[in-house]
Amino acid sequence: MRAEQPAGKIRCEGTLERELRARGFRHVAGVDEVGRGALFGPVFAGAVILDPGRPVRGLNDSKQIEPERRAILAERIRERALAWAVAAVDAAAIDHLNIYQASRLAMRRAVEGLSPAADFLLIDAVPLDLPLPQRALIKGDARCHAIAAASILAKVHRDECIRVWDEVFPAYGLAAHKGYATPEHLRALAESGPTPLHRRSFEPVRACSLFPLDYDPWAERQFSLFSPAEAAACL
Repeated sequence: MRAEQPAGKIRCEGTLERELRARGFRHVAGVDEVGRGALFGPVFAGAVILDPGRPVRGLNDSKQIEPERRAILAERIRERALAWAVAAVDAAAIDHLNIYQASRLAMRRAVEGLSPAADFLLIDAVPLDLPLPQRALIKGDARCHAIAAASILAKVHRDECIRVWDEVFPAYGLAAHKGYATPEHLRALAESGPTPLHRRSFEPVRACSLFPLDYDPWAERQFSLFSPAEAAACL
């Protein structure tokens, strides 16, 4: 299935969800991932089934919303949605699978975490291997309320984790650049080498790594990616 291209000026609205509900789908879920292009940490995904009776005003692509506003919207989404879930796939799995497949896996896990379960998926750009009717939309987080809500939840959760990991790895400036390839981050990699949470299959990290790509530093140390405090305690 190919992702549908936007036509004309893009507006974030709930038209698609309303059309699908009119066709009989009761639990239309928006799905999106965040952190795909970062050098550090897991890729996160959100899935949200919005409640048409409890709308959340101001939904849009999470990248277009200021952090303080995102946090407020995330709280409202969690309070008002019929169902929501956040999932992640860690850096070791990204290195093993590749970032495209790891992103799809994170989104699939988020969908599978919904209760009640979704009966239709609206996904940002990437089709999923799930036995559900679905539509993949280019720039879906800027076009569709449900996808925007999923993007916001995933982004807020990832940023919370990054803040904790910034305290664990203070030399890298993670809180400022969120793990992306800024000059500051690249300098830190060159000076200190990658952490165990860097994606060693990404070339700027691979060039600084002292370990082969198949080395697994977490083989004996399992922890939940969904509790930043627990993650920090394990390091």
